[in-house]
Amino acid sequence: MPTYKEFPLADTAEGLTEADILNWHVKPGDTVTVNQIVVEIETAKAAVELPIPWAGVVTELHVEPGQTVEVGTPILTIDVDPGGAAAPAAAAPAPASAPVEEEEMKPLVGYGSKAVVTQRRARKGAAPAPAPAAVAAPPAPAAPVAPRGGYVPLAKPPVRKLAKDLGVDLHALTGSADGGVITREDVERAANGSAPAPAASTVDTGYDPATRERRVPIKGVRKMTAAAMVQSAYTAPHVTEFLTIDVTPMMEFREKLKKSREFAGVKVTPLTFAAKAVCLAAKRTPDINAVWDEAAQEIVYKDYVHLGIAAATPRGLIVPKVRDADSLSLKELAVALTQLTDVAREGKTSPADMANGTITITNVGVFGVDTGTPIINPGESAILCLGAIKDQPWVVDGEIKVRKVLQLSLSFDHRVVDGQQGSEFLADVGALLADPAMAMTY
Repeated sequence: MPTYKEFPLADTAEGLTEADILNWHVKPGDTVTVNQIVVEIETAKAAVELPIPWAGVVTELHVEPGQTVEVGTPILTIDVDPGGAAAPAAAAPAPASAPVEEEEMKPLVGYGSKAVVTQRRARKGAAPAPAPAAVAAPPAPAAPVAPRGGYVPLAKPPVRKLAKDLGVDLHALTGSADGGVITREDVERAANGSAPAPAASTVDTGYDPATRERRVPIKGVRKMTAAAMVQSAYTAPHVTEFLTIDVTPMMEFREKLKKSREFAGVKVTPLTFAAKAVCLAAKRTPDINAVWDEAAQEIVYKDYVHLGIAAATPRGLIVPKVRDADSLSLKELAVALTQLTDVAREGKTSPADMANGTITITNVGVFGVDTGTPIINPGESAILCLGAIKDQPWVVDGEIKVRKVLQLSLSFDHRVVDGQQGSEFLADVGALLADPAMAMTY
């Protein structure tokens, strides 16, 4: 007798309320194993692949790619006992002294909340509590039709049930609703042998030819970024300071490192030097690495640097962190930054890797921009912006020479950081980039 379990959308990050379904990696009729990846979702922070905690046969996918689903909503049904081997009657009774446990769902490996377990101890003298019964199976569905070429028809669960009851193959239909979604009327017409209604475009681009405008729903990473920036801009009083420096010595030092055996194969960029400079300068100005706790009415000083790096990805702006960046050498920082940016561009950064930063660097110089006035990330007190390094005239020993010039800008929370501390920190970072040998004095 089949035993069905519904796989709900799990909370992959603290406080997650919803996510978008990106891609299914399984289809009805597929056999899956424990912890096999079955779906890719996009949360407000990142794209995440979800494994399933049971083995069995997929019987139904409840949502389509592109849909937004609330946490806890069933997204997939699986038959965990397709052969009917595990009959409830065969279960042995539990000892009276042992607690009866019923497991709702095992935790996902690396994701989601803990398993939900209820415990109830039998009373003294009571009859032995029976073992938990298997999940009651609904009426056995018709054999699932494997999607053709990986295509999953767009239809809501009630429409799927109607098609199954009427013997209509959804794969043979073209939906008449927006986005090619198959409706109840489409199924009924097919069951009656009527001609299908004219189909709308199978891809809803949001473009309206009449207005020559395209509308895109606000969700995922873009929604999270917007909310965070509004919160920061209207909560923390921002102050931004600027500094222009000659980084010719830093660029020359970079060329030396490229030729050294120790840095062979290691990608050293201006961002690498900036990351090291921020970590060193933060030790001398701890206010820059502190945060304002409004609820507790405290300023929290942090004896570590979880360095955020703003990264532009196909999914939008994200800020993954280099954990304990202040404990890393220049080479270790270079390797960590390369790995971090590569993972971010692939859209594989986990929500955990974007939480609990202490200070951030954003590099607009890679786009050829001189500088900017960045907004502080919530939960931090400062963000450093790197501009483009350009050849410019610069006075050296009373003579005008062409030098490598960089503009820095620092935005900080004036509740935590006063002008003096902000200026001292920015001056320290500038001095370290203008002359890397200054690091020997820190």
